Amino acid sequence: MSRSVRLVPAVAALLVLAVTGTACDSGARGAPGGSGAGDPYFPKAGNGGYDIGHYSLALDYTPAGRRLTGTAVITARATRDLSAFHLDLSGLRVDSVRVEGEKARWSRSGQELTVRPRAGLSKGETFLVTVRYSGTPRTLTDPDGSREGWLPTADGALALGEPVGSMTWFPGNHHPSDKATYDISVTVPKGLQAVSVGEQTDMSTKNGRTTYRWQAAQPMASYLATVAIGRFDITRTTGPHGLPVVTAVDPGQAEASAEVLAKIPEILDWAEYNFGPYPFSSAGAIVDRPRDAGYALETQTRPFFPGPPDVSTLVHELVHQWYGDSVGPASWRDMWLNEGFATYAEWLYDEDNGGPTAQETFTSLYEEGPDDIWAFPPARPSGAAHISDSPVYQRGAMVLHKIRRTVGDDTFYDIVQGWAAAHRHGTADTADFVRYVERKAPGKDFRTIWKDWLYGDGKPAHA
Repeated sequence: MSRSVRLVPAVAALLVLAVTGTACDSGARGAPGGSGAGDPYFPKAGNGGYDIGHYSLALDYTPAGRRLTGTAVITARATRDLSAFHLDLSGLRVDSVRVEGEKARWSRSGQELTVRPRAGLSKGETFLVTVRYSGTPRTLTDPDGSREGWLPTADGALALGEPVGSMTWFPGNHHPSDKATYDISVTVPKGLQAVSVGEQTDMSTKNGRTTYRWQAAQPMASYLATVAIGRFDITRTTGPHGLPVVTAVDPGQAEASAEVLAKIPEILDWAEYNFGPYPFSSAGAIVDRPRDAGYALETQTRPFFPGPPDVSTLVHELVHQWYGDSVGPASWRDMWLNEGFATYAEWLYDEDNGGPTAQETFTSLYEEGPDDIWAFPPARPSGAAHISDSPVYQRGAMVLHKIRRTVGDDTFYDIVQGWAAAHRHGTADTADFVRYVERKAPGKDFRTIWKDWLYGDGKPAHA
């Protein structure tokens, strides 16, 4: 996410009246899975007892009535014996739930859709869940005033999901620790387009409606999924090593966006040199109207921008593909591993392209930066509403610069490239990073960096 335009939200408190679905035989073995993943800032996000491997989402949306009809086929594996399990789904009406093709009992309470299969699920068992749902998807207003979830636009809709907005348009395990591959099909009135993540695999029109099919073949956290519906100028080019680059731009933003979006291949090439091989099978961008959202977001393979981005914001969101998307946070407490890396990449890009050096940027922030940089340590945000405040971005980048100064450039780039490779398509937390740095630079003393810069309160006494 771009630090210059948004503070990432805390989850809004939502309450949905409990609804009970089709009654089926109970007597399932095991115990219910957890109704949350235990995140320190979003305890109800995600669920326990299973891992999702794949989502197949079939969506049908009519902007005129803002009506969404969806079918989610979820492939999951039980990590314990389960008599029931939870899915996150905010709003929308559940029409039916099946597990392994059989009707299942289900109930609703808040964002929890509790599913009780006819027979229990054994630890290690792979199972299919099919949820049919419909209604008007919600836009969530977060405590910091930003909006996420399903956002109606002038000519369609936009789905943005950090941290929990994806649960407004499909049921799932909505915590960054559970990644999956995706097939997403979106049917819209003829004349509109539907852009998503990964690669477009098909498009067909029938009875006045067009279906667009997209596939994300590499694992993705649900908050990084997106659908943009509307009218777009779509351009297909190539990046490093023939990488497909797909940009979708609102026609009204096309002229102003053209010059900066043309830099995507060059920026990806620069990023590969610094951070290692690009981790996905396509790249690109979505540019919609400035009023459609108030922030940029690193949606996987195809970052979203509200209006034409500047170069720094484009660099930030593209480098997130390495740090934040491929190497994901184990919990929302670890956001600095996303935003500190992407912010430091801006500093490095400036340094390599005639701008201030990273040291000059660091010194300027330390000596003249706003006081809010020191409001809390980057590894301990002061609550869910603050996981994308300035300390997570700017002070997080300062931690990386301190590491660079301690180990020298050769070892530093070994660290950042190795970190991206070691956790490619996985998740990691701050403790993992600390251990990794210390292992890659034996004999170096990082105690002051960890104590004063990563975990310490207030402005460190010495730069």
